[in-house]
Amino acid sequence: MWHFSFTVSDMDRSVDFYSRVLGLELVHRQEQSNAYTAALVGFAGASLRIAQLRVPGQPRGASSHDLELVEYVEPRGMPYGGGRNCPGASHLAFAVEDAHAEYERLRAEGVQFVSPPQAITAGVNEGGFTCYFVDPDEITLELVQPPVHTSQD
Repeated sequence: MWHFSFTVSDMDRSVDFYSRVLGLELVHRQEQSNAYTAALVGFAGASLRIAQLRVPGQPRGASSHDLELVEYVEPRGMPYGGGRNCPGASHLAFAVEDAHAEYERLRAEGVQFVSPPQAITAGVNEGGFTCYFVDPDEITLELVQPPVHTSQD
């Protein structure tokens, strides 16, 4: 995987959220307003602000970043407004050691949650905990506390 990307409405606010609140490391910021970018995104005269972030301490793959944030300065778009159940919706899951502690830490930062951590009672992650929350643009994110697996010798 090279990276994944979210379109945001306010780059500075989103960089603060993903770096200060969630702990990702800002790698690079740039503005793009050129012919190749306009052709790539399919909007004549497109002007974008871009930030690249990475998960600290993780091995690097093909690129220097994991998450790309894109703000369309021109043309401005409307908020997505779709629900989590709408085709095209997506979410990003963060693995954590203690979903309850992370939930409380993020709530203290003013992060909005769909629910508190829920016990996973079925499937491959049975025994873990999970909950959804949203970023400043209401992009769905998830905390996952994987179950403790014991080996059966």
